Amino acid sequence: MHPSPFGLPELRFVTAGEHPLWNEALAAVNRDLAVTLPEPQPLCLVAYPGFEEDDEDERVYVAFADGYSHGNPLWPAGSADGALRVVAEAAQDTVMERLWQAWPVCTLHGVGMHVTGDAGRASWWCAGGARPGDPAHVRAGVGEMDTIHRPRRPNRKRREPR
Repeated sequence: MHPSPFGLPELRFVTAGEHPLWNEALAAVNRDLAVTLPEPQPLCLVAYPGFEEDDEDERVYVAFADGYSHGNPLWPAGSADGALRVVAEAAQDTVMERLWQAWPVCTLHGVGMHVTGDAGRASWWCAGGARPGDPAHVRAGVGEMDTIHRPRRPNRKRREPR
């Protein structure tokens, strides 16, 4: 690796298989990205060398295909679910900073969601709506946004057929 012309460390695109848990988690996050954004750009993993000259540890980040990343590096996770939460949070930071908008957004309440593990697995959690009848809820598991079904709303007026 050579330093960039501005003295910043040069990034390296992580190859498949280097970090199996993170690669698997990123595939799930990319599924969510593909169904929630109009022009999805798959995310990838990039690595930067350590900050000190004698530091051989690389820092791995979630980035767009052009290498743009934002936020903290990924930290090792001991389980697939832990890796899923870490990668989803890092992806959310990168996507929101690049697009300057909340991501993902709850389709019921129109607010940005956060990653949680409270449901026993990595999930997208919505804080709910402003009305008392719109409580906080888990919207979908990370990687499962394409399986969302809108619940039936019993008090909603139905359109009359023409």
